[in-house]
Amino acid sequence: MVFALLYLALRRLFRLSVGSGEQAHSKDVQILVLRHQLKVLHRQAGRPRLRRLDRLVLAAASRVLPRAAWSSFMASPQTLLRWHRELIRRKWTYKRKDRGGRPPLDPATRELIIRLARENRRWVCVRIQGELAKLGVRVSATKIRTLLRREGLGPAPRRSGPTWSEFLRAQASGVLACDLFTVETLFLKTLYVFFFIELGTRRVHVAGATRTPDSAWVTQQARNFSGDLAGRQVAFRFLIRDRDSKYTSGFDEVFRCDGTRVIRTPIRAPRANAFAERWVRTVRTECLDWMLILGRRHLERVLSVYVMHYNLERPHRGLALATPISPIGRAEPAAIAPPVRRRDLLGGLIHEYSRAA
Repeated sequence: MVFALLYLALRRLFRLSVGSGEQAHSKDVQILVLRHQLKVLHRQAGRPRLRRLDRLVLAAASRVLPRAAWSSFMASPQTLLRWHRELIRRKWTYKRKDRGGRPPLDPATRELIIRLARENRRWVCVRIQGELAKLGVRVSATKIRTLLRREGLGPAPRRSGPTWSEFLRAQASGVLACDLFTVETLFLKTLYVFFFIELGTRRVHVAGATRTPDSAWVTQQARNFSGDLAGRQVAFRFLIRDRDSKYTSGFDEVFRCDGTRVIRTPIRAPRANAFAERWVRTVRTECLDWMLILGRRHLERVLSVYVMHYNLERPHRGLALATPISPIGRAEPAAIAPPVRRRDLLGGLIHEYSRAA
């Protein structure tokens, strides 16, 4: 009953508006019908997907109509304002022309500056500038300083000091290192292997193996090794060892008598003795992890064969792919591959290759 009365009232109102004969009233009714249909479609459909042209038209129309009339738009007033700001931003977007001033650094020059700064941590910006000038590259010290700060290198001499690897490489010719590692036998017995390694040549010396590596045994192995060095007439300035309790004052005194200074590594810092740790990994991955060790004598025999191969035949990256004992004794390159002879060690676990006679 209520909807029927409302229908009659609206019908009477529309008839009076159209019956006046004015075209403006007819357009107002049409606009009212379109708005109502738009509301019905908006309730039924989801969020409309507007294209860029649709946003352009709605944003331009919003600047003409008063704010009170913005309720006829599908979007909210905030959305219309945002669309208009986006159009303004796109209007003022243009390609910037190249400004004057100094040209940017060439990528090759930039990489060269960074390389010089990383390889020479004590060089200041003027020192790098002079080195570049010697190479025919002209760069200002200010630009070098700016580039180094951008790369996080910082000004010298406040750069970080040398790492353990850099320090040991610089002092390698007179440095000796020692360490122990364990080997599990077939019968689940633990054997301890004591060895020395020369950092300059990567030459390894296995002092011995035992089940009870007490301080007396370690000290005796140090005396034996010291006697071998005296026979070779080789002297070392430093000996690197860890803080194991097996290394007593008697062990250190053996090397102090030969003029060797004993350096203890920091606590829980295996990288400080990186060369010895690396050799332990090498002997495990290339030999011990692929064999079943029966006992101490078997282990000593296996290690003697492997150490001989390691010192005489195995190439090393740190020595430019040379061998520790004979780093210069390489065969001359041949135009045609010569016949090669293979020698098997440890039952074929390790192969050595040489030119056939």
